[in-house]
Amino acid sequence: MFEAIPPAIGWRGVVVGLLVALATFVLLINVASVAVFVADKRAAIAGRRRVPERALLTLAALGGAPAMVAVSRTVHHKTRKEPFRSLLRAILALQILALLGASAWGLGLV
Repeated sequence: MFEAIPPAIGWRGVVVGLLVALATFVLLINVASVAVFVADKRAAIAGRRRVPERALLTLAALGGAPAMVAVSRTVHHKTRKEPFRSLLRAILALQILALLGASAWGLGLV
């Protein structure tokens, strides 16, 4: 199974490729999260049908929490809505802890 990696690429190449794919996913999910969050704000202003909070929290859990927290302050959306606000911040805190843990593991500190 492990012999399938060509020697020219090596394990470092595979790891770099995975990190690039992960970074691309995080970037795209954050852009999508901002777009949906801003669309929900516009729908709220216009009195149109809103994006369910469950959908917004799902986007946050998939990696869009940093952008959603930043944009919530910029566009003044969902800044006082509980429990949404607390759940969004909890998701962000868990993602930060996971990133720190993965970084520590990757550096051999754990």
